[in-house]
Amino acid sequence: MIDKMKFNSSSEYKIMAYLGDGEDWKETDIEAQKLTHINYAFVHVKDGRIIGNLRKIDLLNEIKNKNPYIKTVISVGGWGADGFSDAALSSESREIFSQSAVEFMIDNNFDGIDIDWEYPCSDQAGITARPEDKVNFTLMLKSLREKLDVLEKKNNKEYILSIAVGAADEIIEDMEMDKIHNYLDFINIMTYDMRGSFTHTTGHHANLYSPEFDPQGISADKAVKKILSYGVPRCKIILGAAFYGRMWKGVEDDGIGLNSLAETTGGHMVNYSDIHKMFIDKNGFKRHWDDTSKAAYVFNGSSFISYDDEESLWNKSNYIKENNLGGIMFWEYSLDNTRTLLNSIYNGLVNK
Repeated sequence: MIDKMKFNSSSEYKIMAYLGDGEDWKETDIEAQKLTHINYAFVHVKDGRIIGNLRKIDLLNEIKNKNPYIKTVISVGGWGADGFSDAALSSESREIFSQSAVEFMIDNNFDGIDIDWEYPCSDQAGITARPEDKVNFTLMLKSLREKLDVLEKKNNKEYILSIAVGAADEIIEDMEMDKIHNYLDFINIMTYDMRGSFTHTTGHHANLYSPEFDPQGISADKAVKKILSYGVPRCKIILGAAFYGRMWKGVEDDGIGLNSLAETTGGHMVNYSDIHKMFIDKNGFKRHWDDTSKAAYVFNGSSFISYDDEESLWNKSNYIKENNLGGIMFWEYSLDNTRTLLNSIYNGLVNK
C-alpha cells in the first residue's frame, strides 16, 4: 500500500505526468497516489496573453482534493503553439504575458506554470521565431519568477516554474541555460521524439544511450550531460519518458529493422495501450531489445515501432538514481490504460 504521507511532492524523486485536456480520461483513471505532479496540457498564447478552455478542470480538482499533496501545474504551449516570440519581445510584452500567466494559474487553482515553447529561435514548427528569442526567453522566465516570488511571500506557499526542452544540442544551445536555471524549479527534458517524423530511417525515439551504429547520436544521456555542462543543478533535471511509440512503414527487411530505410517517416504515433494489445510479440511482430541504447522496439518485417516499455523505464529510473537527477516526467498519462509503464516508473524510483 502506498504511504501518501511519505510519497508526495517533496519526495526524493519527482514523478510528473503530463495530462492532456483533450484526451480521453476520467478522474478514476488516474493513479494520483503514484505521482508527485500533474502538468495539465495545454493552454496557449494569443495576443500576448494566456488563453485556454479547461474542459476537464473540475476532474483535475477532484484528483487534487482527494490527493492534497499532489502539485498541479498548467502547461503553456506545445508543438506548433505560436505567440511566445512576440510575448517575450519587449519588457512591456513580457510584463503582460507574465501577469496573465500568473493570474490564470491563481484563478484555476494551479500550483505552478510550465512553459513548453517549441522552440526559441526556431520556426521549424511553423511558429514565429527570432534570433533574439534566446535572450528574451531568459527575460520572460525572470519576469515570471519575480511575480511568483511575490506571490510566495504573500500566500506563504511555493509556486513552481518549469520548462520543457528538447533533447537536441541545437535546441539546448538556443537557450541561455546557464542563466535560466536560476529561475526554474525543473527542466523537463523531452527525451522522446528524438527520431520520428523527420527521418525515413528507423531508430529509437526515446533511447537512454546512443546506439552502437551512431555512437555520437542523440540520446537522453547526451542531453542530460549537455544541460549539466551549463551548471544546472542535478536535482532540477527531469528525464522524459514516452507512453507512446513511433511507427515506420515499408521498412527494408534485414531481419532486425533497426537503422533501416522506410517508405514513411516515423511520424505515426501509436499509444502504448495499442502497442501492448496488438504489437508486442503479436500479429507477426517481435519485440527486440537494444542493450547498448537501453531501448525496445517491435518489427514484423515491414513495420517498425520504437517505444518505451517496462525494461527501458527501469533503466531510466536507475539512471536517475545513479546520476542524482530530480525525477521523471512522461507524455501522456492516458496513452497507457494498462498502467504498466507508470508501475515500472514507480517501482523503479519509489519501491527501492
